[in-house]
This record gives sequence, structure tokens and C-alpha cells, in this order.
Amino acid sequence: MRKQVAYLGPQGTYAEKAAHILSKLANFQTPIFVPCNGLHSVIKSIAYKYCDAAVVPIENSVEGGVTATLDALWKFPEIFINKAIVLPIKHALISDGELSNISEVLSHPQALAQCSEWLTENLPHAIPLPTNSTSEAVNMIKGSKFRAAIGSKSLIQIGGLKELAFPINDVPGNCTRFVLLSNESNSSLANIASFAFSLISNKPGALLKALNYIADFGFNMSKIESRPSKRELGEYIIYVDLEINNQNNTKYFLELKNKLKPLCKNFVDFGNYFSENVELD
Repeated sequence: MRKQVAYLGPQGTYAEKAAHILSKLANFQTPIFVPCNGLHSVIKSIAYKYCDAAVVPIENSVEGGVTATLDALWKFPEIFINKAIVLPIKHALISDGELSNISEVLSHPQALAQCSEWLTENLPHAIPLPTNSTSEAVNMIKGSKFRAAIGSKSLIQIGGLKELAFPINDVPGNCTRFVLLSNESNSSLANIASFAFSLISNKPGALLKALNYIADFGFNMSKIESRPSKRELGEYIIYVDLEINNQNNTKYFLELKNKLKPLCKNFVDFGNYFSENVELD
């Protein structure tokens, strides 16, 4: 049976590129790609098993963790990360008008944030308007001489639009990690272990004790990030990525989880998976 893979649509987004690459790495045979309107729709498609897999951004090198994805992984502990790729992100300013006439700039909130300095310097009076995706932004500016969109150069062909500037992202090394989600844990080779936890005690040293356990087992944390629990002020969820490189690491990770869980009010294991860098054509 052909796998159905949900992603943040419509067509032409970086998420679609990531969906094609991750599906190939997962050896899906002729998958059916399902574009969704908004990250919450993508997450629901896998959480409620409308699709077999989903591809979502989880972290950007400039803006940090993608909160909608992190919150969803915590909310739906039956979802697992199976694979991850890191894509370079190079944004273009796309329009049907001229740069001097642009008064509104549309794009996904992450893209707007990643180009905020460029916009301030080059279009200081333009109003930034958030959309569900970069592709949606491009569709919304067709035929307008005063609107522009931020997105991939591949979107320029939509509606015969043109490139006003490229690249416009503030950081040249801008990149985003995309993950492949499914309802089954990964059983293949892995170099990352991801999990999150909230502590039973909010006393001084409680978090340090948990982090010391990680250090005692010799793991390197490639990411640590906190998010509010949304239950009460001052209560946080800690998200961690650990580097694992061999079978011993995997064995020690199981032991680490057994050490951490007595300290935790809740502990969610997002799975062990392989993450790699990918270059776009």
C-alpha cells in the first residue's frame, strides 16, 4: 500500500522538498503527498492516523525550536520521530511589482523573522503579514503591484512572478531541521535521541540533578530548550537532544531514562533516529 505523507502545503514549500527527501530516505515506494493548511493540520493528520507519516519543521538555526511541533510531540506521545534532515534555507523576495512600490510583505512567520533585518533596511515602511506558508503567501500576491512574498526561488514560477532580491535571509548559514513523524518508533540506526520531561519538584537544583545524570553517562547534548507547560506559571517542559553513535550509547540511554523518570512528573521519549545534512539542487 502506498504511504500517505502529510506536509505543510501548498506545493512549492521547503516542507514539500523535505517530504520528498525524507520519504526517499525512508524507502517509501511512490508515496502520496498530502499538503495541509497549517502545522496543526499536519500534526493532526498523523496523530489521528489520517496519514501514514508527516513531515514538519522542528528547529531553525536562527529562530530556534518550532513551538507548534514541540508542543505537538509533547501532547501526542504516541508520535515518534523516525528520521531528520537539515536543509539550507535561502529566501527570495518575490513580487509582480517593483521594489520601490512594495508596502506589504507576506510569508510564514518564521520566514518573516529570518529576514527581519533585511526588511528593516530595505523596506522599512512595508507591513509584514503572516501567512500559513511561504507558498500561500506567493499565491496571495499574484496580480498585486504593492505586495511581495518571501519564499523559495522555486515559487517564482507561480503566476509569472519575478525575483526582486535574493538571498534576503539575515544569516547566510540559515538552515532548518525537518523530521519525519509516524506512529511507530524507529528501529534502524540512529545518531540522535530526543525526549522531553517536566520535573516533579521545582526546587533549586532539581534540573541540575537531571542534567548531571546525562553528564554522568557521557552523553553530549546537541540541544536543550524549555517551553512553558501551559498548566501554571513557572512550570516548564525541558526538550533535549542527545548524540548517540553506537550500540553502547543506545544501551546507556535506556539506563539514563530509568534514572531520569523518578525525577519527572512526565517523561516523553520522541525516539532515536538518524539526522543528516542535505544540499538542495
